Amino acid sequence: MRLRGHTLEDFPACAALWQSAEVTRYIGGKPQSAEEAWARLLRYQGHWSWFGFGFWAIEDKATGLFAGELGFADFKRDIRPAIEVPEAGWVLCPAAQGNGYATEALTAALAWFRRPTACIIHPENAASVRWRRSAGMATRGT
Repeated sequence: MRLRGHTLEDFPACAALWQSAEVTRYIGGKPQSAEEAWARLLRYQGHWSWFGFGFWAIEDKATGLFAGELGFADFKRDIRPAIEVPEAGWVLCPAAQGNGYATEALTAALAWFRRPTACIIHPENAASVRWRRSAGMATRGT
């Protein structure tokens, strides 16, 4: 696995990822359009430009295939209690799940970021709860 910046060539794979009902089951609850995936990629670039952090593409080193996304963002969510630190987030393509990418990528990203972060995980998303725990991220009440 390798973390790298997104490229324009990632758009088809990114759009397919976010159009998957399996992927979005716990993230928003519904598949996203290609237009929404495009806006997501632009938002990722904006985070890097403005804040010096953002989301990376996760790539399978052996094949070069797009395996998912992981990183940090300030989403300015209108929720209470407010999230006062950048959020960590991750999503894997269904074919890439179960290969250890999430744990490896999250551990590396947290070591790079080295500042407080938070994440929102649907309580039924057992895989993400495990990844958060394996990376040593603390939990706060629901």
